[in-house]
Amino acid sequence: MISRTVRVAAGTVAALACLTACSGGGSNGTTPSSSAPAPSQAAGSGPKVPSPLPTDAILNDPCSVLSSDEATTVGLASPGKKDTGQLGGCTWTSTRSEQNAISIRALPQNKGGISDIYDQKAKDAYFQPATIDGYPGAFADVQDGRPSGTCTLWVGVTDQLAVAVIPAIGVGDNKNDPCGLAQKFATVMVGHLKGAA
Repeated sequence: MISRTVRVAAGTVAALACLTACSGGGSNGTTPSSSAPAPSQAAGSGPKVPSPLPTDAILNDPCSVLSSDEATTVGLASPGKKDTGQLGGCTWTSTRSEQNAISIRALPQNKGGISDIYDQKAKDAYFQPATIDGYPGAFADVQDGRPSGTCTLWVGVTDQLAVAVIPAIGVGDNKNDPCGLAQKFATVMVGHLKGAA
């Protein structure tokens, strides 16, 4: 049922909140002040973004990062539903089953972008670098939900902002490869943002 997807997504959001607290975001989720740690995070271990993508849509209207046609290409109903929780974001439900969904979350609190994800990899249950349409990314999470249909893919859209793409698949073929679905979604999203640049 859809409640299972919500539970899985909630667990991942909790992990994201932990990442925010552990990697330079303020302990209460606020943007950190310009104190000494910020410069070292900006010069972190992750690869650099080749050209910054526009972030207004991601931060202010995250459901607009896919057009209706683009959502259809990855099997999602459009429009997505904007999430109003602590981290915001958007969730799209599968056109085939309400047990399947994909969410995106941005972490503007993490000023080092994808480097913050690389810098935390020792604490992750899994970590695998990726490239999404020329942009740096990583499959990484503090919890390994891949056997149950959940995978977190981070994409660096600027050197200061990473976006998490999180499928939560309850049924169907994609349950065995949620990371592949995350990569497919992220590729379409990056292409959309390139077109908006």
